[in-house]
Amino acid sequence: MDTVAIAAKGISVSVDLAVGHLADMTVDIDGRRLKPLHRAPWVGEPRETLPKDLPEGTVHLSGDFLCAPFSVSDVEAAPLHGWPANSRWDVVDSAATADGWRAVFRLQRPVMGATVDKILTLRDDHPFLYQEHVFSGGAGVIPVAHHPMTVMTAGGRLAFSPKRLAATPNEAPEPDPARGRSLLAYPARSTDLTRFPAANGGTIDLTAYRMDQEREDFVTLVEADHGGPGWTALARQAEADLVLVLKNPAELPVTMLWVSNGGRDYAPWSGRHRGVLGIEDGRTAVGHAASLGDNWLKREGVATAFALSEGRSFSFRHVIGALPWPSGEPRDVTTSPGRMRILAADDAVRDIVFDSDFLRIGRSVPA
Repeated sequence: MDTVAIAAKGISVSVDLAVGHLADMTVDIDGRRLKPLHRAPWVGEPRETLPKDLPEGTVHLSGDFLCAPFSVSDVEAAPLHGWPANSRWDVVDSAATADGWRAVFRLQRPVMGATVDKILTLRDDHPFLYQEHVFSGGAGVIPVAHHPMTVMTAGGRLAFSPKRLAATPNEAPEPDPARGRSLLAYPARSTDLTRFPAANGGTIDLTAYRMDQEREDFVTLVEADHGGPGWTALARQAEADLVLVLKNPAELPVTMLWVSNGGRDYAPWSGRHRGVLGIEDGRTAVGHAASLGDNWLKREGVATAFALSEGRSFSFRHVIGALPWPSGEPRDVTTSPGRMRILAADDAVRDIVFDSDFLRIGRSVPA
């Protein structure tokens, strides 16, 4: 694997340049070494043992990557999740800073005519990766999403910033029982994340990741208006840590959850992709054409793409972090200048260093 690594005090990240995926992320904190991100079990296996038509992004599936578009590329021809997730990136710059490390990567292929840059920043003693993607030039409209994946050996508990509703698409990821299984109802929606309609007529708690539920499911959460950062926190039970994913809701108004727990029986998944959760913050519907058309999110007043324009650029930011956590999901996550405060279910408080200015909460975002 052709990777490049960057590091600051207490944190390191490596990037798979073949596809721009984060190949690994390590956080050293409180005497522990945490690895919040997932790598598919087939990564590194001989290519000839994998299906010939498998997209390169799935061959290298790991960590986090940029989707542009998210899901099906049915406007500009490209593999699943677009060229940013499936083709080569170059290192433009990588150097130490006064308080950490900053690296810039550029996608070799244009997206709808736009140049795409990935900027990764690590700060000394911050247990967070700060990411920014910049699209320059081009024409048309492009939906985008991050695709961070974590993995658990014994499940975990989820908590979120306030969400307006959760909804599944029209069709399940695995509707054919000969190939796999999904447990949520499709289509369905709920304003109660602990009681989402299930395919069997009952309900499923979206805040609980259970290892005994073999399934492949996908659900979109729409951010409520609350004035703060959007966040997802996953307390991994066996790992005894907290994985945190943060965004600016004005930039990325939806969070899509991909539950992949032994729910696909065909290669390369073959029932071995277990305990994986994708926490996919985006400005998108499912698919490029769907994001441009009259989709259900637009009818809810939610933006599903950015406009490209020659001579102009836009960017969006994202944060991934991890810290030790005894048990149970947090009750709340708030930020103040230079800090993040996490409130536990037992009212215990954890304060950690955080670049509270990075997400630019409150700035206006062009459509």
